[in-house]
Amino acid sequence: MSEHPLDVLFAAARDGESVVVPPGWGQGRATFGGVVAGAMLSRVLAAVELPEQDVRAMTINFVGPVEAGDARVTAEVLRQGKSATQVEARVTQADASGVESVRAVALVTIGAARPSSLALAASPVGRDLPDHDSLTPIPYIEGVTPEFIARLDMRLAKGRGPFSGGADGDMHGYMSFREPTDDFGLAHLVALVDCWPPAAGQMLTKVVPMSTMTWTMDFVAPVTGTGADRWWYEVTTDAAHDGYGHTAARVYTASGEPVVISRQTVAVFG
Repeated sequence: MSEHPLDVLFAAARDGESVVVPPGWGQGRATFGGVVAGAMLSRVLAAVELPEQDVRAMTINFVGPVEAGDARVTAEVLRQGKSATQVEARVTQADASGVESVRAVALVTIGAARPSSLALAASPVGRDLPDHDSLTPIPYIEGVTPEFIARLDMRLAKGRGPFSGGADGDMHGYMSFREPTDDFGLAHLVALVDCWPPAAGQMLTKVVPMSTMTWTMDFVAPVTGTGADRWWYEVTTDAAHDGYGHTAARVYTASGEPVVISRQTVAVFG
C-alpha cells in the first residue's frame, strides 16, 4: 500500500467520509487548495461509481481554511440522468471549540461520451517547450515559501516570483511531484494544477495576503500518466482590480497536449 500522503488521503476519501488532511502541504495556516479539491473529487467518484475520464468540469469555492488534521468529505448526487450527473461535495472541519463548519464546496459535472456531430479538439501548445532540466526548480525556503513547495518540483520558464514588480501577470512552467506518487489519477493532477502562486501577485511590489476564492476546471482530455510525470502550465491574468485578480490557465502534457482549462478568482488584500 502506498505511503505517499496524497495517495493515503485520496484513498481514504474514496473509502468513506472521514479523512485526515496530511501535514506538510500548508499555505499559511490552510492546506493548499489542490489537495482539498483532490480529496473532494475522490469522494465524488467513489460515491457515484463513475469513471474519472467522464468528469467534464469541476468548480470549487474555498469557504474557509482547511487545516491539517481530521476532516469530513461528503458527496451528494444532485441529479443523475442517462448520461450526465451533477454532484456536490463538501469539506467540513471542526474548530478548536468543536464547532463544525463548511471549509470548501465543489460542484462536479460528469458526462458519459455520446454520439455528436461536433468534433473540435482543444489546441496543443503549438511550439517547442523548453527543456525541463534547463530550468531551475523553485526552492523551498522555510519561513519564506509555502511549505507545500517542499513537496513539488516547479520550474518557472516565464514570469517572476510573487511581489516582484513584474510587468504582467503571465506565467509558464513545469510542475510535478518531488516524490512521485504510487497512484496517479485525476485527483492527483487536480492537486498539481493549483500549486502555482496567484499569477497577478507577481505585479505587486510589496507582500500582501492573497487567497483563491473560486476555481473552475474543464477537463478536455482523459488523464493518463504516472506520479513521476511532468506537466506544463500556462496562465494569463485577464484582469486585476478592486482587490481581485482573474486568471485563465491551461495545463498540457510534457509533449504539449491539452488536458485542463482552469480559471480562478483570487482575493488580493492590499
